[in-house]
Amino acid sequence: MSMLTPPGMGGKYKVTGAAYPRMSRPRRRRRIVLMVLGSIIGLALIAYGAVQLIDVFGGDANKRKTAAAKNCATPAPKAGSTAAAAPKVALPPPGGITVNVYNATPRAGLAKAVGDELKNRGFIIGKVGNAPADFDKKVPGAGILVGSPQTDKAAFSVLGTNLAGATQQTDTRESTDIDLILGDAFKELTPKADADKALAVLANPQPAPAKKC
Repeated sequence: MSMLTPPGMGGKYKVTGAAYPRMSRPRRRRRIVLMVLGSIIGLALIAYGAVQLIDVFGGDANKRKTAAAKNCATPAPKAGSTAAAAPKVALPPPGGITVNVYNATPRAGLAKAVGDELKNRGFIIGKVGNAPADFDKKVPGAGILVGSPQTDKAAFSVLGTNLAGATQQTDTRESTDIDLILGDAFKELTPKADADKALAVLANPQPAPAKKC
């Protein structure tokens, strides 16, 4: 009987040989190690991908900001250049504009009073009287400027500086005179100082404001 056989045991329980039986190592520990290594590698790949995405999108954003800054940059004007100043507008003088003054309100003497004031401001006064039937008592606003389709638009603007809120219309006339039809909302002409300032703005328009970024 071998020394490895416990006393009293034999038969099929008999152990023969001079060495203990060799036991295999459990596989569970190896599986856990592989799972841990796989998790570490997966996290490393995710972190690397995130860094790459940040670089790509961050680089594109910086490029867009740089391009926008270049587009918004205003080039410095050259020495002696006047390109920044808006060109002056040639306006007809009041002495080159003939105005017919008509009263469409019930207020007596209004057309003559306004005509005299416009004359003092340099305009040529044509006809003065009550408004035609098409306009009499039918002008709710401050007034209407009526002229030919061929009338210089600048002439309308010059006359319009003297009556804020006046609207413009055209008819079939062929002459260059302009009718000023006074309406129910008329109170007085624009003060001459304010009209002169508005006229100066028309003649010297300000350049467009720089683009804001």
